[in-house]
Amino acid sequence: MSEQPHLLHVFPSFVPAGSQVRTAQLIAAFGDEFRHSILALDGRTEARELLGADTKVRFLPAAPKSGSVSTALRLRRVLRQERPDLLLTYNFGSIDALLAAKFCGGWRAVHHEDGFGADEAQGFKRRRIWMRRWLLGQTQRLVVISDTLRKIALEHWNEAPLHMCFIPNGIDIERFAARDGNPPLRHELGIADDAIVVGAVGHLRAEKNLGRLLEVVARAARQGPVAALILGDGPMREELERRASTPALKGRVHFVGHQQDPRPFYRMMDVFALTSDTEQMPLSLLEAMSSRLPAVATNVGDVVAMLPGEQAPFVALPGGESCLESLAASLGRLAADPLLRARLGDKNFERVRKHYSQRAMIDAYLGVYRQALAR
Repeated sequence: MSEQPHLLHVFPSFVPAGSQVRTAQLIAAFGDEFRHSILALDGRTEARELLGADTKVRFLPAAPKSGSVSTALRLRRVLRQERPDLLLTYNFGSIDALLAAKFCGGWRAVHHEDGFGADEAQGFKRRRIWMRRWLLGQTQRLVVISDTLRKIALEHWNEAPLHMCFIPNGIDIERFAARDGNPPLRHELGIADDAIVVGAVGHLRAEKNLGRLLEVVARAARQGPVAALILGDGPMREELERRASTPALKGRVHFVGHQQDPRPFYRMMDVFALTSDTEQMPLSLLEAMSSRLPAVATNVGDVVAMLPGEQAPFVALPGGESCLESLAASLGRLAADPLLRARLGDKNFERVRKHYSQRAMIDAYLGVYRQALAR
């Protein structure tokens, strides 16, 4: 092993989403301890803008994906050429890299699981369960970001407790300012001073179900001025913009795209919304809590555990009319009560300050990688 170990990160896609944002933060925090290469299997590397200008990271060209075995054979050539000291894979979409490592006779590897896509929001695919059972055991460690994922790994993937490491997402709360309406930005976007701004942040994929948010906003707007602020880009944007042009929502929904620095937009929000069908430990929720924002959310992953008990009435089970009614009622209640918004925002801030330290997260990942390299 070289004096500066080489870490090869294999992602299904390196777009600005949870695991990619966290990895960029970790690479910056690790400094010169490791060399880093990143391979995005779909060739998309938009999240490279999250890396500092002076951060030395190599991006490897993507091999066309054409079935697990043929993709794994191509990745085997990458492993033999790059000879990384540690292979890091992210979510099921990168599992072909673990298959490639198996074809090589084994390789030091750490696999990370952050959650599921829309195709597994309601149930797990049997083939993926068996693939995880077969391949995850060859890794040095499996890292999961939520207690929900930890239980799934134990019950469905036959993971051994000592092989798995639960590392909650962490955040540097000092970087975030409390919400203050950010009047200049509000005026720039043409949002009325008296409107309640409900915001959502994330890659616009189907499982985020921002169509649910649009319906909730349309219902809440019948009781008073409400505007939606959506940060992010992705495959669902065109469809969401089409839905936002209907009479009930026209002029109420503001798409601002992906923002490398979302903090000014959090300041502008009055309420944060998370309406996903599946999540585990969303970083955007931690960012909103750090900005002293109250939240309305679906009960997915560890969301209830992340929030203080006072937020429980504002969390709804995803799916169906009852979810829409509950979220719309919660948003209406928050819109009508500024003191309640402030109280819940303060509670959320205290919760994230006590339990979701970025320093603790960085140290935990550093420990896992050092241990894997030492074996």
